[in-house]
Amino acid sequence: MNPSVESPKLQVEDLNIRFAAGATSVHAVRGVSFSLSREKLGVVGESGSGKSTVGRTLLKLHPRSARVEARKLSFDGIDLLSASEATMRGIRGRRMSMVMQDPKYSLNPVMRVGEQVAEAFRAHHKGSRAEARERVLAMLEAVRIREPQRVYELYPHEVSGGMGQRIMIAMMLIQKPEIVIADEPTSALDISVRLQVLSVLDDLISERGLGLIFISHDLNLVRHFCDRVLVMYAGRVVESIAAADLQHAQHPYTRGLLDALPSIDSRRRTLPVLQRDPAWLTA
Repeated sequence: MNPSVESPKLQVEDLNIRFAAGATSVHAVRGVSFSLSREKLGVVGESGSGKSTVGRTLLKLHPRSARVEARKLSFDGIDLLSASEATMRGIRGRRMSMVMQDPKYSLNPVMRVGEQVAEAFRAHHKGSRAEARERVLAMLEAVRIREPQRVYELYPHEVSGGMGQRIMIAMMLIQKPEIVIADEPTSALDISVRLQVLSVLDDLISERGLGLIFISHDLNLVRHFCDRVLVMYAGRVVESIAAADLQHAQHPYTRGLLDALPSIDSRRRTLPVLQRDPAWLTA
């Protein structure tokens, strides 16, 4: 089915997120709206623009100091704003999962990696430990880990960064979720390993027909990897554009980010510095 005519699985309308800071509050996300079907949606912007905050809010992983308001925040017809914790436990990991940025901070250092993936599987599925182990070995093979039986028994400090990220992807996809939120999943990896991990993720997303929210700083990466791109600045979406048309972006912030990218083909003595306009905060 063509994602453009498919009913969206996720709908976000006028999302606002504030964090209490003493007697005042910080308005971190302002009026964000988007929808997601079976496609790869890139979310880009500088640190502090609200990208990760949006991703975590979809899973209700925000701290107690957060106040979340929206005209609509729904997943497959479920109102996430009013969803109980019991309802969210059935969604997190099982139907919507999140791949974090750096596996060394996400994996338990005193637990074998295979057991951690098996634990994620058993959280939502009844069955024996032997059955869970078989599912994990198959998933490790699916993310192109050689010798999955050997890797199953390793601890996080015994695997490389690229393998650790593949293990995290296996952990998030073993439940066969409908939406995956990937928060800078390759930023800690060198370029060759990054491409390998992206290839694994792309194949699994395509094979399973999932929706992907890909949070990144890398405009060139999302240009080639995603279908659509949301550009965020100071908590707002300033531009929404097809990834293939990113070079034709109109907003001066997006143009400034693109112009600041180095290029092998056209050498420049200095890269331009992004000039911010206070009007972007209210536009």
